[in-house]
Amino acid sequence: MMLDTATLRVDLALVDLTLLLLFYFITYRRTRSAYSGWWCLALLLFLAGNAAYLLDGTIHQVWANPSGNVLLVSGAVSIWAGARSLRTAVPPAWQLAAGPGITAVASVLDQPATNIWAGGPAYLAFMSALIGLGCRELFLLDRNFSRVHRTLAVGSGILAVFYFGRLAAFVFEGREGPVFLSVFGSATTAALSAVILVVASFTMAELSYEQQIQDLRARASVDGLTGLLNRTAFKDLAENELRRLSRTRTTASLILADLDHFKAINDEFGHSAGDTALQAFANACVSTVRSTDLVGRYGGEEFMLLLPGVTPELAKEIAADISRLLQAAEPGAIPRLPTVSYGIASAAAGRVDFEALVASADAALYRAKTLGRDRSVLAASPLEEKTA
Repeated sequence: MMLDTATLRVDLALVDLTLLLLFYFITYRRTRSAYSGWWCLALLLFLAGNAAYLLDGTIHQVWANPSGNVLLVSGAVSIWAGARSLRTAVPPAWQLAAGPGITAVASVLDQPATNIWAGGPAYLAFMSALIGLGCRELFLLDRNFSRVHRTLAVGSGILAVFYFGRLAAFVFEGREGPVFLSVFGSATTAALSAVILVVASFTMAELSYEQQIQDLRARASVDGLTGLLNRTAFKDLAENELRRLSRTRTTASLILADLDHFKAINDEFGHSAGDTALQAFANACVSTVRSTDLVGRYGGEEFMLLLPGVTPELAKEIAADISRLLQAAEPGAIPRLPTVSYGIASAAAGRVDFEALVASADAALYRAKTLGRDRSVLAASPLEEKTA
C-alpha cells in the first residue's frame, strides 16, 4: 500500500519531533556543544517547515508554502553552520541569512496562492548547496577527529546529491515529469529524509559526546588563567618531544622564566593586577615563539618554554624579544609590568632527561636572580652555569 504525500509528511514531522526531544534532553543538555545546538535548531526548523507544507491546498497556502521553503532552507543553513563550527568560525550572519532570504523572495513572487511549488528552483538549489557545504566541512576535518564524522559526511553528501537531482529533474522536466514524480517526488523525499535524520541524529549524538570528552581533556591540560599548557601537560609533551629530538639527533633549548618581584605587584596592586601581568607575559611568549614550540605555566609566576632546534644563544635572543614585547604591552589594570629573569639550558643531541634539563635551567635562573634579575643566564650543564 502506497502512502500519500500528506501522510508521509505527518510521519516525517513526528520523526522530527521525536528526534528533537530526544536529542535536546539526552544529548544537548548534557554536552552543551555548539554542534549539537545547531542540530537541535535544524531539527526544529525541519519540523516547522514540514508542518507548514501540510497547509498546502488550503487558504493558508499563500503564506504557508513560502514559509515552509524558508524554514527548510534555514534548517540546511543550520547543518552547514554546525559542521563549520567543528572546524572554524561560524559564517557571518549575512551569509547565514542569504539562502533563506533569496528563497523567501523567489517563493513570494512565484504565485504561492495557487502554485505549491512556488520558489521551487531556489528552494532546491539552496538545500543542495547548503547541505553540500556541510558535507564539505565534515570531510575537511582531520580523519582522526572522531570515529563518526566521516559517516555523517557521507549521509550529508547523499542528501545533497539527492536534492541536486531533484533540482535537475525539476528544471528540465518540470514538476509533472515522470522522473521527478517517480524518483524525486515529495513522498520519496519525505521517506529518505526520515531515514537520514534518524541516522544523522544518532551519529551526531556520538559526535557530541566525543566533543565533550575532547573538551574535558583540553581543559585538563590548559592553565585556566593564561591559556598555556599546565605543568603536567607541558612535562608530558616536552618528554615526548625530547625523545623525538633524540632520535633525530636534534638539539633544543629550555627556557625557565620567572617574573621579577611578582609578590610585590600582588601586595601593592592586588591579585587582579598579578593576573594581568601573568596574562601579558603569556601573550608575549605566544606572540614571539613558533607554533611548534611548547609554552607552559610551570607554577605561580614561573613559565617554561621548549624550543626544538634552537641554540642557547638564539634562545637568549628569543627571551629578550619576549621581554621587549612584554614591556611594550599596555599594562591596563596596573601602572607597570614586571621585568623577567630567564634561565636557559641546552639539550644536546641525544639527550632526553627532562628533569636534569629543568634542574640545569633552574640553576641558571637562580644565578640570573642573584646577579640582579631582568636578565638571561645560560647553563653550560646541569652543574655548571655561565653568565651570558
